[in-house]
Amino acid sequence: MNYDIVIVGAGLVGLATAYQTKLKNPDSKILILEKEDDVALHQSGHNSGVIHSGIYYKPGSLKATNCIEGYHSVINFAEKYGIKYDLCGKIIVASSQKELPLLDNIYKRGVENGLQDLKYLSREEFREIEPHCEGIKAIKVPQTGIIDYPGVAKKIKELFEELGGEVKFNNEVKNIINTDSEVIITTSQSEFKTKKLISCAGLYSDKITKMTNEKNDVIIIPFRGEYYKIKDEKKHLVKHLIYPVPDPSFPFLGVHFTRMIDGNIEAGPNAVLAFRKEGYKFFDFDFNETMQTLMWPGFRKIVAKYGKTGMGEVHRSLSKSAFTKALQKLMPEIQESDLVTGGSGVRAQACDRNGALIDDFDIVKNGNIIHVRNAPSPAATSCFAIGNKISELIEK
Repeated sequence: MNYDIVIVGAGLVGLATAYQTKLKNPDSKILILEKEDDVALHQSGHNSGVIHSGIYYKPGSLKATNCIEGYHSVINFAEKYGIKYDLCGKIIVASSQKELPLLDNIYKRGVENGLQDLKYLSREEFREIEPHCEGIKAIKVPQTGIIDYPGVAKKIKELFEELGGEVKFNNEVKNIINTDSEVIITTSQSEFKTKKLISCAGLYSDKITKMTNEKNDVIIIPFRGEYYKIKDEKKHLVKHLIYPVPDPSFPFLGVHFTRMIDGNIEAGPNAVLAFRKEGYKFFDFDFNETMQTLMWPGFRKIVAKYGKTGMGEVHRSLSKSAFTKALQKLMPEIQESDLVTGGSGVRAQACDRNGALIDDFDIVKNGNIIHVRNAPSPAATSCFAIGNKISELIEK
């Protein structure tokens, strides 16, 4: 049970990190530990399957640089291994005059991040692309696409194992001891020793980080995003991807329409506090995890800042009619009867003691241990780029 490198987590970031590291170090003995019985069972498999372009992110941020690099890498990977994807493009639609300056800011960020062929569209022009959409002006983003992310994850695992890497499922990490010579990892199944450790634990990144750094000043607050699907007979209402101009006072993109790689159309998500880190349903509850959130000093500041907006999100969670009304801002034709319950996902959102929701990727290195503390969207798009950066860090 001795290894050169152990990676905790078999989501897209953990898998891509293991794969990139193995490619660079073919003789190294590398292991992935995963508490579930398969890959990509949480954030990596519970998302809308979008290949993000990088248009929203602050130029120079880890999100921006890794998204642009990762965008090309994930497409090349899909091409090489026959994974389904479609660069269908999207439009970002301003619904009112007050949103036009925000739309301009998004356009400028896209240009600064190197996106080409961005185009402003008048109402008449964007309705040629999406005839059932309503608004006053839009940006066309040709780089955005959709992909089968679980398929990507399964292929990475297969390639990693072909290179001699190991993946052990049903091994939940219970304790980590870092000595001068090695890292000892105790799981629900066994004990493993390694020279170097990388944690890519997603929703439990704070828990794993704290095992080696008791002063960790960031916790994960889980936010559930709930989707509806559009009934088959109304799928013609959406041709590509349709996004609103995001509310700058709320750290989420707002409800939107997404054509999925399987042909379904998703509408959503909202963003509500989950009372369990893997709480995919409204009434999923874990006492200890909920208390961790409620007792965190930063959470109380979040409530003070976003409480009113958050209650609106909860209302949309409980009321299908309210959810439909939010969608009608972009598509007035959509009716409550056109929607059927879809899936949900839980976003691992890092929050510090001061109530700041960490917006960028957060990766910390301490000697022979690296923790990915925050990897929200566009982490799936960026997985190969993040994996490459971490593999470079671990070599140093």
